Amino acid sequence: MSIFQNKNKNVALQENIIRYFLIAAATISILTTFGILFSILFEAIEFFKLKSFFYFFTGTEWSPGTVNSKFGALPIFAGTFIITLIAMSVALPIGLGSAIFMSEYASSRQRTYLKPLLEILAGIPTVVYGFFAAITVAPWIVSVCNSFGIEASFNSALASGVVMGIMIIPVISSLSDDVITAVPESLRKGSLALGMTQAETIKDIVLPSAMPGIISASLLGISKALGETMIVVMAAGLRPNLSWNILEDMTTVTVRIVDSLVGDQAFNSPATLSAFALGLILFIVTLLLNIISVRLIQKFKEKYKMSSL
Repeated sequence: MSIFQNKNKNVALQENIIRYFLIAAATISILTTFGILFSILFEAIEFFKLKSFFYFFTGTEWSPGTVNSKFGALPIFAGTFIITLIAMSVALPIGLGSAIFMSEYASSRQRTYLKPLLEILAGIPTVVYGFFAAITVAPWIVSVCNSFGIEASFNSALASGVVMGIMIIPVISSLSDDVITAVPESLRKGSLALGMTQAETIKDIVLPSAMPGIISASLLGISKALGETMIVVMAAGLRPNLSWNILEDMTTVTVRIVDSLVGDQAFNSPATLSAFALGLILFIVTLLLNIISVRLIQKFKEKYKMSSL
């Protein structure tokens, strides 16, 4: 009997060790998140003590290096939104379309060759994408626009957004392919047995079932676009420009953060502290996107459960 008791004690000890290790890992993750938040928040508060909080969100001029420096971040937010929108307009349809093809139409032989080729894009350094945007895509856009009599800059939001979208394609495609493939085969066969075509089965059965994973993949793509720096620097420029013209140069939040921190300004100067204010806004936007995506995923899961009863 003592042998079994000792064995049970050892098993209980192992379980407790594993449990406390997992609790510690979760605690470290949560504390790290709060640590990042507070490290940004305190410095951002110092910035807003020096500069107007209202003008930061509504001002249209960003000139940190001048005597009468102004920190109107509206052009930076607009540039970030436009370039991210262009990138997702490229990445989402192509990435999701390629995922549907590989999971529903491609043979196993085609899938064996196509998926690794597509995922090669994910391993290319962003500086290479930047060179591609600056040397190939931007001159091509200028040439096409000139042929139609439209003026375009070699540094443009369009060139940056298109190449950024190409960079995001394998992220959305790979994750979407995995979640679409994970949809039970019985749902497809049941739909086809009821007389639905393959296209109708994909549209009405497969994609709604895989929608939570597709939303997560899209959110990851948006986060990657929001955090990208090198492509924007090389293809869109550094100038904060409030314009809806995607053929003009403009910049993003992450580019201005880097530019503020690598200068020769003192750490407690408004020019340097502005990086933390921009970082705080980026943190909040990313948090809101995560909250929205969680709510959307919950709604799709509830709808799927109800429809499967």
